[in-house]
Amino acid sequence: MSWITAFLAAIGRAVMGGLALIGRLAIYGGQTLSHVVRPPIYLKEILQSLLNVGYFSLPVVGLTAIFTGGALALQIYSGGSRFNAEAVVPQIVAIGMVRELGPVLVGLMVAARVTSSIAAEIATMKVTEQIDALVTLSTHPMKYLTVPRVLAGLIMVPVLVGVGDIIGILGGYVVGVKSLGFNASAYLQNTFDFIETRDVVSSLVKGAAFGFIATLLGCYYGMNTGRGAQGVGRATKSAVEAAAVLILAANFLLTSIFFTI
Repeated sequence: MSWITAFLAAIGRAVMGGLALIGRLAIYGGQTLSHVVRPPIYLKEILQSLLNVGYFSLPVVGLTAIFTGGALALQIYSGGSRFNAEAVVPQIVAIGMVRELGPVLVGLMVAARVTSSIAAEIATMKVTEQIDALVTLSTHPMKYLTVPRVLAGLIMVPVLVGVGDIIGILGGYVVGVKSLGFNASAYLQNTFDFIETRDVVSSLVKGAAFGFIATLLGCYYGMNTGRGAQGVGRATKSAVEAAAVLILAANFLLTSIFFTI
């Protein structure tokens, strides 16, 4: 029976640790949002973060979206041909990209690129005592480091999601017209006819939520890193893992809210 007790104890520790982490993240997120509306505002840091999160993420987001849209068109055509339903390719590609694949893929790309970068940068600053130097200079680390990055995530990731949705639909359009024999104007017409306003709204809301999660976790793990190079590595790895899991969990929750009520 001792191994059963040890097994249950390990499960209990994991659950309690997860709940404690969620609590710490909630407190950290609340503190971050409270600092957003209070001066001072570090405009230069905000603009730099907007570039890092948004503009410099465009290449990877665009490539991911266009290949995903093309592959989705091929898969739907192949599956639909079994039921003589090849004509639904434009509609399913549009709805699939806007509702689900666009926001999730962009969120995961941002987690891979931005969360890791933020966590490594802030963790290195913590290890090399640069954050202590900010405190010495009467600069609040959360105001100077966390708030600009989280604001950039909230603003720019929905923009990236919108761009990714468009490029993904374009990828499906190119494959549908050039490889699958669809009429170009009919493909576009079917695409626009089957996208509703709430599809676009849900996509952008998901983008804002995923951007908040990705940047907040990068800052949190960077601020709470261990010592030395190993601590920086662990903080970066943990930030990306946690961001990816929470993005997928948030996607399920938001999808349930938007499309099952």
